[in-house]
Amino acid sequence: MATTFSLAPLFRQSVGFDRFNDLFESALRSEAASTSYPPHNVEKHGDDHYRIVIAAAGLAEEDMEIQVEKGVLTIAGGKRENDKEVTYLHQGIAQRAFRLSFRLADHIEVQGASLSNGLLSINLLRVVPEEAKPKRINIDSSGNVDLKQLN
Repeated sequence: MATTFSLAPLFRQSVGFDRFNDLFESALRSEAASTSYPPHNVEKHGDDHYRIVIAAAGLAEEDMEIQVEKGVLTIAGGKRENDKEVTYLHQGIAQRAFRLSFRLADHIEVQGASLSNGLLSINLLRVVPEEAKPKRINIDSSGNVDLKQLN
């Protein structure tokens, strides 16, 4: 039995955050349905620097694909043809295909990716444009309001 709840009371005192409710509910649904393969970390390195590290044992660069589309970072991978002449007595290294998706917040850009020692690292950076940064609004104590400036 699935439990549903509404976040509407949280948005009574906000303007322009109606999309946040949908994103939050989507994250809850995807978290419940997601698997833990492959193991991965999401790291924060300072205020604007992030890194996603994925365990990619046995995979090469050509076995993986990374793309960003409409604010969603997708990493897909899968081992190519196995050596037919090998008989495994024990196969503990998973070689199954995977697909991980991460919804990126506004102004997050992928800076690059590297594969080293079986770990795929994807570096992310928050780049906030000047027009999106907070602006200080001066208060005119004279009581004169110029309506032309408001339009």
